[in-house]
Amino acid sequence: MTWPTVPALSTIIERLPCIFPVGIENRQYCIRESAAKTVMAMIYCGAIYGTDRWIRPSQVTGMSDEQLALVEQSEREAWCAFMLSNRKKLRSQSAWYAGDSREQIRDENIAKGLIPNQAVVERPGIATTSSTPKYALHPEFAALLDESIQGKFLTTAISDWQQRFLSKTAMARAILIRSNSAGSIDRVPVTFPSGSAITLAPGESSRITKAVVEQFSRFFLVQPVVLWLSESANKVIDPTLVKKLHLHIDQSKSLPDVILIDLSPAIGDILVVFVEVVHTDGPVSQQRKEALAAIALEAGFEPGHLAYVTAFADRSASQYRALVHNLAWDSFIWFVSEPANIISLRSGFEKKLSEL
Repeated sequence: MTWPTVPALSTIIERLPCIFPVGIENRQYCIRESAAKTVMAMIYCGAIYGTDRWIRPSQVTGMSDEQLALVEQSEREAWCAFMLSNRKKLRSQSAWYAGDSREQIRDENIAKGLIPNQAVVERPGIATTSSTPKYALHPEFAALLDESIQGKFLTTAISDWQQRFLSKTAMARAILIRSNSAGSIDRVPVTFPSGSAITLAPGESSRITKAVVEQFSRFFLVQPVVLWLSESANKVIDPTLVKKLHLHIDQSKSLPDVILIDLSPAIGDILVVFVEVVHTDGPVSQQRKEALAAIALEAGFEPGHLAYVTAFADRSASQYRALVHNLAWDSFIWFVSEPANIISLRSGFEKKLSEL
């Protein structure tokens, strides 16, 4: 059986981020250079599911640029046989990776990234500790790396593959991220729960704020009202509600980006939700939470009816990864890309996991 044509490594490196969009689980393990080299080694070895050719991680770590230049089928077959023999200890001095670095290839790129995202097939019935080759590329995925496919044909092929093989949840999350991060010079329209609307300055922070008002409030509040919204060009406050609730909002204070009120009678009292929108910095840290609580108490809010939320674009966002360790206990984390989900950071919780 004819072996697949070997593409340039640069082609694989360029295409993987297009195939695996921002928002899919463990994307970093699918698009980094070592993932591209993992895929390259499988193509070089002809390890495409259905051909009964498989590789093991040592063939990735043992590959070299010099070997990759030898593309005749006989040369590839000979190298594969060599790497699966006892003579593999004579590995090239210019091998891509150290011999003991195969765990990164096996446990991260393959097990956490390429297999769950339908790019690699694992040979069934092989023990985890076995040295038997057991990984091959899914043929439909391998076809996306064919260099003869270019332009709109490649774009269509990638889109078709994503719809067929990536989970609906992953694709929905990816679409939300793209729609919320798309560069635009246009102002961002925001519709309040009451039906009134404003426009915010262009930018990622405004898009997250829009999602907080239009989506977070709908998913997590029963009768939501926007009491306060602040961004560079706007300071929006509901004076009627402030007066009705006998509240005292001091705009000279360091207020959060959004204050939402839930007027649901089921609560027994109003629920006040402080939301910090994070595109660069400014999460609800413990210090920030205490400052907001002080403002709330001064304004007449009851301590038991306060909630604190930090809103990010996505779990994969660099801002979230950089700031998560600063977030306050007894606060919430919400992501635009997964609007129906929320993370609760609870402190002093005595229940066992089995009771949750």
